[in-house]
Amino acid sequence: NSQISYQMLKFLSPTLNFESGHISALPIVTLDESNALEIQTRRLIALARADWDAYETSWDFSTLPLLRADVAAPTLAERYQRLQAHWQAQVAQMHALEVENNRIFIDAYGLADELSPDVPLREITLTCNPVYRYGDKPADELATLQRADTVRELLSYAIGCMFGRYSLDKPGLILANAGDGLAEYVAAVGMPLDQVQFAPDDDGVIPIVADDWFADDIVSRTRAFVRAAMEPTYLEQNMAFIEQSLGRSVRDYFAKDFYKDHLQTYKKRPIYWMISSPRGTFKALIYLHRYRTDTMSVVLKYLRQYINGVMQAIESGDVRLRSASIDTRERNALTKQLDTRRTQLIELREFESQVYTLASQQIAIDLDDGVKVNYLKFRDILVKIPGLDKSDDN
Repeated sequence: NSQISYQMLKFLSPTLNFESGHISALPIVTLDESNALEIQTRRLIALARADWDAYETSWDFSTLPLLRADVAAPTLAERYQRLQAHWQAQVAQMHALEVENNRIFIDAYGLADELSPDVPLREITLTCNPVYRYGDKPADELATLQRADTVRELLSYAIGCMFGRYSLDKPGLILANAGDGLAEYVAAVGMPLDQVQFAPDDDGVIPIVADDWFADDIVSRTRAFVRAAMEPTYLEQNMAFIEQSLGRSVRDYFAKDFYKDHLQTYKKRPIYWMISSPRGTFKALIYLHRYRTDTMSVVLKYLRQYINGVMQAIESGDVRLRSASIDTRERNALTKQLDTRRTQLIELREFESQVYTLASQQIAIDLDDGVKVNYLKFRDILVKIPGLDKSDDN
């Protein structure tokens, strides 16, 4: 990967289609600094591996960098600053090593007058390098993009902890087998639920709705996670940092953007599934590896609770409309709100029928069939994934 090899390969294969024969044709010279080169190359590999393993799609992912002990601080903002400093040091180290390796090869081939050892920052292929990840943009824009993505990764990890895929008490995967539940979680982390820092959701269903209807909805669970993962005293400050980084409320992010991010991360083969009514009035997340044949019955329970809540809101609104004390402005606003509620109620009742049908079937899934086959079994109530129903692999 040095500049020497790249220049030679361009001569050997003008089409830039490098095959094993081209690589074997490279002229190799004896290097006076071979020991230093080997040490530096091993360090480069270690840096690249550490960067890759910092993201949950890596098989060797253990914990979120933002929650590591070496960046611990009272507030999330301070943690992020320390993590940024760590990333900058990694990028600088890789840059220096690549430049030095280029120098060694250029000197060995006597090409100091022909080539420069310099490496553009955008070619430092670490994900934590914002110029590589986002391209050449103004520094403030790069900072905004990196901070937002870091917070999104935090929330994705939080979802994993809510479902028991990850744990604040033990690194690596915890629940990742078909039908896993709380008993398997306790066995994996080696401590009872009342002693863990953050216990996973008990029924494996996390509702997402516009208002604060459920005690265990996505926002309350996120707040509980942030409280457990960081200094509880700074909960509100940390939540504010999250929402400022996202540019919207946590509730809005999960309702509108989280699943798009999740599908992009997992290449349209999601491990968390978003159940959604046609217009998104009711949504809920489930975890593929915690799915059981009664999971849709649990979803139905939440949906019916929400329907009852909407009905009660309509009844209360109608009572208020009949009040003699209501003024014109409030009456108009309440009338508009009730119209919206009634439209939502129609949507939810139709959706209830779809969920009930699936719940009554108690559909079993086989993880060996792959995400696609299993996802399509519930296509009527899950967020549509473009192209998933096309004929291809799982």
